Amino acid sequence: MKFMLLMNTPGNGPYQVAGWARKDLEAHINFMKGFAVKLAGNGELLSAQGLAGPDQAKLVKAGPDGEPVTDGVFPESKEFLAGFWLVDVETAERAYRIAAEASMAPGPGGKPMHLNIEVREVMSAPPTEQG
Repeated sequence: MKFMLLMNTPGNGPYQVAGWARKDLEAHINFMKGFAVKLAGNGELLSAQGLAGPDQAKLVKAGPDGEPVTDGVFPESKEFLAGFWLVDVETAERAYRIAAEASMAPGPGGKPMHLNIEVREVMSAPPTEQG
């Protein structure tokens, strides 16, 4: 089963980590790198990426002429998507355990952040009609 784990972080402008002490930022980044290595070693990690902050985000839709119309940036977001992991695991419960571990990434002073991690199954086919 494939799951996408979406890491949400508090908003209000650029990434909060930008204002952290260097040692705290390095500990956080080292945790994330080690976490990815661990999941890859288990054969569970398909992909992991960090994303640019909301100060660089745009919503895009097609205008009446089909040309892109953009809206944004969104510096006042309460929280935003900071990154994701795509994992392939045997059960949803394993995906939840992975998400809980990611949630414990260290913040300032090494204290766990208890980040919100949204877990969503990646669908392999469209849902079928019940009949």
